[in-house]
This record gives sequence, C-alpha cells and structure tokens, in this order.
Amino acid sequence: MTTKNGALREAALVLADGSVFEGEAIGADLAISSGEVVFNTVLSGYQEVLTDPSYAGQIVTFTYPHIGNYGTTALDDEGRRPHCRGVIVRDLARRHSNHRAEQGLDSMLRTAGVSGIAGIDTRRLTRLLRDTGAMPGAFGTASESDLLAAARAERGTDGVDLVAKVTTAEPYFFGSGPLKVVAYDFGIKTTILRCLSEIATVEVVPASTSAADVLSRSPHGVFLSNGPGDPQSVGYAVDAIRELLGEVPVFGICLGHQLLSRALGGSTYKLPFGHHGGNHPVRHEASGHVEITSQNHNFCVDAESLGGRVNVTHVNLNDGTNEGMVVRDAPAFSVQYHPEAGPGPHDSRYLFDQFANLMKNGSI
Repeated sequence: MTTKNGALREAALVLADGSVFEGEAIGADLAISSGEVVFNTVLSGYQEVLTDPSYAGQIVTFTYPHIGNYGTTALDDEGRRPHCRGVIVRDLARRHSNHRAEQGLDSMLRTAGVSGIAGIDTRRLTRLLRDTGAMPGAFGTASESDLLAAARAERGTDGVDLVAKVTTAEPYFFGSGPLKVVAYDFGIKTTILRCLSEIATVEVVPASTSAADVLSRSPHGVFLSNGPGDPQSVGYAVDAIRELLGEVPVFGICLGHQLLSRALGGSTYKLPFGHHGGNHPVRHEASGHVEITSQNHNFCVDAESLGGRVNVTHVNLNDGTNEGMVVRDAPAFSVQYHPEAGPGPHDSRYLFDQFANLMKNGSI
C-alpha cells in the first residue's frame, strides 16, 4: 500500500533459510514482524482466519491470490482481536464491495496493529513450505540482513505456551441454552460459542481453571476449545482434564482434542506444515461417510500412543492422521478439525448435537 504522499512502502519477507521475497507493506507500519510462516488454502473467510486466536505466533500466507475484495465487519471476528503476527497475500484488493462491510482489510489490520506484505509470489512460498515445513520468517521495511536476523531469532511455536496469551482473564457467560456447559478458553472462537449456545448456557473460563473449580459450577458438560501452539506446553490444562474425565461429559475441538489425548497418556507431534484450510476430507469410520472439514492445526495426536483407551472415529484422507476419537472408559470425545466451520463447510455440525446427547443421555 502507499504512504500519505502516495509512495509505495517497499518491503521484503525473509525466511530463516535465507529465502527472500520482495513485495510491499500493508497494514500497520512496522519495520519488522516475525513469526512462524504457515499457509492457509481457504478461498474466502480471510477475516475469520486472521481473527482466530489459534494463529497466535504465526504469519498467515493465503494461497488464494485475491484477498480483501469484500472488506471486513466486526460481526465476523472470531476473537477479540487478531493474534497472528502478520499476513502474506499475493494481491490485496484496492477496493472492497459488500453491503455488510464496515472497513477494508488494510484498514482493519492498521487498527489492530497487525502488519502484512502483499505482492508476494505465494505459489513459490507455498511450495517451499510444503517441501521444508513451516519455518520462522520475518517481513517488513527493514533491511534484508535485519529481517534475516529476526527470522533466525524467532522461536516459532514449538514448546511455547501461547494459550496463556490468548485466554480470557475472567469468566463470562455466552448464550442461554437449556443445558449448562463450562468451556475452557484455550483460544475459543466466537462461532464455536454460537454453536454451543444453541444447546446450552455457556460459561467460559480461563485456561488455568482447576478441575475442582469447574466441577463446583455444576455443569452438564465441559468443552475443551481450540487454541494456538504446542499442546505439550499446556501441562496445567492436561492436569485439569485428567481430573475431569469420568466426572462430567467432555467434548474437545482441535487443541482440546490434543490436550484430551495427553490427559489420557497419549502423545502429540508436529506436522511438517500443518493443516490450514476449509476443504480437508475426513472419513467417519463408523459410516464410511466423507466430511469436508475446516482445519487449523500444526500438531497432531498419535493414536497408537493411547494404548487402546480410545476408539478412533475420524481419519484424515490426505495423510491418514487422527481426526477424532471416543474415550472408551469415560463420557468424552473429541475431533481435530473445526465442526463450527468459521469459515468452511458445515458437514460436521452434527457433533454439537452429539455433545447434547452425551450430556442428556450419557451416549452420543
């Protein structure tokens, strides 16, 4: 984008391996922004992606070349603010056109203090990330040498507790459904809360809330939300979940799925470049039906490490990774993908009804 005098703000993206991409700065005027560079394949829903707290610590590359054409509106925010470190696009729309739009994407980024870079060859960048995996990078108007130094100093998301940076500071209520659910906020999305509110009154609690505190609220069920980063770094949540198992029905999504697995004694590992997009095929093992799902995660559950404590319910058809499970000896289940789909298809929204059935009848 241009400065006040009409000049382009030349910028560059430099990855930790030394790869350089030239472009122009957009969004907030920051000399250097650094983070773990990942790519997302959605064709629409850029605002929901950028405001998803699960992207904390990461720079989001959109593979779809034309971004920003329908602007932004606060009603579509998935979090209180964007937690991502930046955004990379091929072409940022000069003008937006939509009757719901309140401002353009560039304006939204400036307001949120998030910078970005446009004009990048995102096909080349995506191929590189697919070959080498997600890696640290830095972009901005600083010199290439400074950007390279920032990229190589970036920790990425391995072993970092990013949940503590995005969780709510105080409990709050959402909706007024017939049941009562306590939802752990590991980085919870607004669309998830809307789906839960159709079946329950939801009390959202901080990630560090103890199991005893949760049980004292007498919920019909406990929800484990999505969130950013490495599940191995959120040991306090794993301890709480372990104590809740068998005491109350539990449903987990994304990071919640990974934390539930670790509470059961399982392990998690990092995928090469993660799953980020709205068109991932997942097979429901019991029926054989294929669901098209929305996904956003860098880490994955090793189902074999769970020692027979779960039945695997869903499998990713792209790479065979675990996408869902039911616990055999406790009323608990979880999925790796996003059934609320903000953005994405709604093939998997039935899982919220399953949670309601588990709370009412003890089975899904």
